Amino acid sequence: MTAMQSEIRDGMQIDWDVPIGMDDGIVLRADIFRPVGDGKFPVILSYGPYAKGLSFQEGYKGNWSRLTKAVPEILQGSSNKYQNWELVDPEKWVPDGYACVRVDSRGAGRSPGRLDVWSPRETLDLYHCVEWAGTQAFSNGKVGVNGISYYAMNQWCVGTLKPPHLAALCIWEGSSDYYRELCRHGGILSDFLASWYPRQVASVQHGVGSRGAKSVVTGELVAGPQTHTEAELAESRADIPGEAKRRRLYDAYYAARSPDFAAIETPLLSAGNWGGMGLHTRGNFEGYLRAGSRQKWLEVHGDTHFTHFYSSYGETLQKRFFGHFLKDEDTGWSRQPRVMLNIRHPRETFVLRAENEWPLARTQWTKYYLRPEDLALAPQPAAAATTLDYQTDGNGLTFRTPSMTKSIEITGPVAAKLWVSSQTADADLFLALRLFDPEGEEVTFIGSNDPRVPVGLGWLRASQRKLDPARSQPYRPWHSHDEEWPLQPGKPVELDIEIWPTSIVVPQGYQLALTVSGKDYEVDGSDIALPNAPYPMKGVGPFLHIDHDDRPPAVFATRNTLHFAEEKQPYLLLPVIPEA
Repeated sequence: MTAMQSEIRDGMQIDWDVPIGMDDGIVLRADIFRPVGDGKFPVILSYGPYAKGLSFQEGYKGNWSRLTKAVPEILQGSSNKYQNWELVDPEKWVPDGYACVRVDSRGAGRSPGRLDVWSPRETLDLYHCVEWAGTQAFSNGKVGVNGISYYAMNQWCVGTLKPPHLAALCIWEGSSDYYRELCRHGGILSDFLASWYPRQVASVQHGVGSRGAKSVVTGELVAGPQTHTEAELAESRADIPGEAKRRRLYDAYYAARSPDFAAIETPLLSAGNWGGMGLHTRGNFEGYLRAGSRQKWLEVHGDTHFTHFYSSYGETLQKRFFGHFLKDEDTGWSRQPRVMLNIRHPRETFVLRAENEWPLARTQWTKYYLRPEDLALAPQPAAAATTLDYQTDGNGLTFRTPSMTKSIEITGPVAAKLWVSSQTADADLFLALRLFDPEGEEVTFIGSNDPRVPVGLGWLRASQRKLDPARSQPYRPWHSHDEEWPLQPGKPVELDIEIWPTSIVVPQGYQLALTVSGKDYEVDGSDIALPNAPYPMKGVGPFLHIDHDDRPPAVFATRNTLHFAEEKQPYLLLPVIPEA
């Protein structure tokens, strides 16, 4: 049995392994960091599977090195001993009068139980944790949930349950659609879960015990005091990658892990990343738009997945938000624009701009047609009926605008309409929106999970081209993914393909391009091999689509054909923002 311990260190009252009982008898464990002495404080809470005792520096060496180089200010004013992956540093928050509560989710770290990430059971656990935190002697009754990625994604779901003590949600780079953003992009299986689950979750499952790491602060085993066999561990966790692989279509399993956004009433800040294609972009926009909250804000930035959560910019933003809703302070948040966008320029330059809505009301939705005769993107469609072929294991076809005669801003959702045929009964479409400088060199950007990402990415499995007309917009097609419509070999079908929201100011002399291919985008084929990187970094990071069972070569390793005719005029729909 894990025992709670309490001590004062580094100016904080720290309670280790505090028990939190759930409605079914399971007892979860939490670490609590709070100001010394009596008092009632607002709570910043997190619930997730990454083991509260595993230090950022030990568990994620490469990312810690990148973070400290990108934002060295995090090394100031903190010993950094309590840094935990994707969570706030208590040494930066406790002095401001907050209590930080970190809960190991059911079956992970030092909390027992069956491990089933993002399940309805986890959502209910998080509800109970919020209510527990809101009623403790140290709490002022107001609880905010904060964190990146996993610690953001489960916020959408718990918000629908309306815990009475939940006062604010800070949802930082977290997807909100379990099927479309996490498991299957456009119906194509993402290999992310197969890579992430054993590396970051099963490795700290409760019961790994002595085979796992120890806390550098307490010396305790981060994955529980008992050590179970591999067979016992496998028996007590869900097969998350396998479920996604087996379930090709949207069903009750996915629905149970996707929130009813309209039911959310809690004030929220949704913070996305332009370079988060594959997991950390679309959900922040969709969640912001669909949440029922009357008080909701959207912020979008660039750089790595973790940089601005910890940077002075991000920390200040979070504290202004939580100070307003958890402490009733005048932080200026009442005057905060509903939308704040860091407009992206080449060479990692960003200009912060306030807006009133998303997509921007002044957007000029502009069609750039794919022209087969010169592989151009142009305002005029193709001159004559024709076709273009490409091998699905090759580089595909790239269509470029002329060199811009003046700069042009593209900010918003992007969509493409194509007519495609295959030699088989299906085809996977991979679209990449790209930027080239006047010398013809591609300009990439620091993405959330890869240091070289393009402007935008989109995917669609042609057999899942069925649209939901009630949810679709010309600039954001919505595929129902509830049935398959096989192709007839050689017969073209009309495809509407979503490219996740993006922002880029294309300077004079640069070219915007669209690549249509049958495989994942790569910058130049090389892996830049960052130190301690857990996966190849060729342009999409861990968000690959290479599972041969989901994409059998007999079906997908073939030749596809783009069709052009008077009634088939493929185009790219761009959100052009006029100059102020």
